Amino acid sequence: MFQRLRENKSVQGTLLALPTMIWLSVLLILPLLLTLVISFGRRSPDGNVIFTFTLDNYIRLLGYHTNCAGGQARCFDPIYATILWRSLVLAFNTTVLVILLGYPLAYFIARAHPKKRNLYLFMVLIPLWTNFVIRVYAWMMLLRKEGGINIALGWFANLLGIPFQPLEMLYTPGAVLVGMVYEFLPFMILPIFTSLEKIDNSLYEAAADLGANAIRTFLRVTLPLSMPGVVAGTILVFIPVMGTFIVSDILGGRQVILVGNLIQRQYLDARDPTFGAAAALILMVMTLIVTYFYTRRFGFGEEIVAV
Repeated sequence: MFQRLRENKSVQGTLLALPTMIWLSVLLILPLLLTLVISFGRRSPDGNVIFTFTLDNYIRLLGYHTNCAGGQARCFDPIYATILWRSLVLAFNTTVLVILLGYPLAYFIARAHPKKRNLYLFMVLIPLWTNFVIRVYAWMMLLRKEGGINIALGWFANLLGIPFQPLEMLYTPGAVLVGMVYEFLPFMILPIFTSLEKIDNSLYEAAADLGANAIRTFLRVTLPLSMPGVVAGTILVFIPVMGTFIVSDILGGRQVILVGNLIQRQYLDARDPTFGAAAALILMVMTLIVTYFYTRRFGFGEEIVAV
C-alpha cells in the first residue's frame, strides 16, 4: 500500500503542496473570512464588534450615512467615495509614470555590455537596501519649504538674478506621487529587464534583414516580447500602491488621505474595526477587478511562450 502511495504522482503532489495550503489557509483565507464577517457587523460604544448583519458600513463607504443635520434619515457625503477614487487615480498615475521611466532604463540595462550590466542592476537595487520609511523621510527633507530642492532652486534663481519664492511641495498630491514613483520604480525595472534580456538577438537581425527600422522593430519585436515583464511589473506596483499608507501619511500629511490611511485610522484611531474591514474588502475587490481586466487584456501565457 505504501509502495503504491509513493508511486502515485497525485498523492506526491498533494503532500508537497499541503504545507503551503495549510499556511495560506491559516494566515490568508481565515483572516479574510474573519474580515468579511466583521465588515457586516456594528461597532459597540467601547470599540468592539457586535456580530450582526448590516450593510451600513458599505453604504457609508458609498457616501450615505445616518449622522445628518435636520433629522434626515440618510444624507449623502461622498468623502469616502472620494478617497477610494483618489487612491485608484493615484495608483494608475503611479503605474503609468513608473512604466514610462522604468522601461527605457530596463532596455538600456538589458542592451548594456554584460560586464556593466551587473553594475547597473546593483545601482537599481541599492535603494532597496535602505529602510522604506527612511527613504520616504529623505524625500520629506527634499520637498519641504526649507528643503534641498528649494535651496537649489533659490541658488540658481539668485545666480540668474531672478526673484524666487520657495515652492510649497510637501503635503500635496504631487509629493505623494513623487514618493510613490521613487519607491516602486525598481519593482518595474527588474521584471521588464528580465523579459528584455531573454529576447534573442537573432530576432533583431531578422527584423533588420526584412527592412524594419528601429521604431518598427521596437513595436513589432521588442515591445510584444517584453509585455510579460510590463504586466508583472504593473501588478507589483499597482497592488501595493492601492493599499500603502506610509508614503501618503508622511508626504501628504492630513491633506492627501488614501484608502490605506482610512483603513489604518479606523483600526488604530477611530476604533471602528467594522468600517475598517469594509474599506479593506472594498479595496481588495477594486484591486482584483482592475488586475483581472488588465491581465485579461494583456495576459501572460502566449507572450511568455514566445519569449
